[in-house]
Amino acid sequence: MTGGPALRLRGVRKNFGEHAALDGVSLDVQEGEVVVVIGPSGSGKSTLIRCVHQLDTIDAGAIYLDGELLGYEQHRGGLRALGARRVAAQRSRMSMVFQQFNLIPHFTVLRNITEAPVRVHGRPRAEAEAEGMELLERVGLADRAHHYPRQLSGGQQQRVAIARAVATKPRITLFDEPTSALDPELVDDVLAVMRGLAEEGMTMIVVTHEMAFAREVADRCVFMESGRIVESGPPAELFTTPSSPRLRSFLARHHNAEAFASTVESNS
Repeated sequence: MTGGPALRLRGVRKNFGEHAALDGVSLDVQEGEVVVVIGPSGSGKSTLIRCVHQLDTIDAGAIYLDGELLGYEQHRGGLRALGARRVAAQRSRMSMVFQQFNLIPHFTVLRNITEAPVRVHGRPRAEAEAEGMELLERVGLADRAHHYPRQLSGGQQQRVAIARAVATKPRITLFDEPTSALDPELVDDVLAVMRGLAEEGMTMIVVTHEMAFAREVADRCVFMESGRIVESGPPAELFTTPSSPRLRSFLARHHNAEAFASTVESNS
């Protein structure tokens, strides 16, 4: 803990071949802040949080967690990449919720939640299981503790994945479009769990296409396009008085889509 931002990105670049997925991104995330990243597909949103979690290595710039440089160390006047063990130690201070749940199929729901606290963080198993049951209670799945992932719906699996992420007591939790793989009727339960975490003060970066969730929960919204942050600010400002023409057109399309969906629902 440094008294500064929990997370800092400075001039971060990530290239895939000749394509700049991130093109000089700088961003601060404060302790307890919920930052929601929006933008069209291919804008660099998911790459952003994958680089924070060190699933993708950056090509330029720097990322700091509590003031500690991620992925690199000073060496002979330059930077040297950290070894896999030290990268894993840094990554263990964060958690990530993916689109596709990524639960271990041959582990029970409870073991999926407790495995990292026990194996990675050295917590006593009985303590981890007690806390795991509390988390399952919070996400409404205590009665599924001894089921396997294949016995759950997609929405239930994603709620388990969120509980697993929270179980390690991370400094920051990253969400990569956590509802995009779900049927529409399952989305609300997952978003309700995320709202609860936000209300409890968890530091979060959320990549999502759920505009209503972004308006309601975010402390700050970040709009990305072509690997760059185009506009950033409180949702009340971004959604009502966007300053960039690109954001205005993006929001207009989403508004029209939502209006169409509401019309279909009311007529059905």
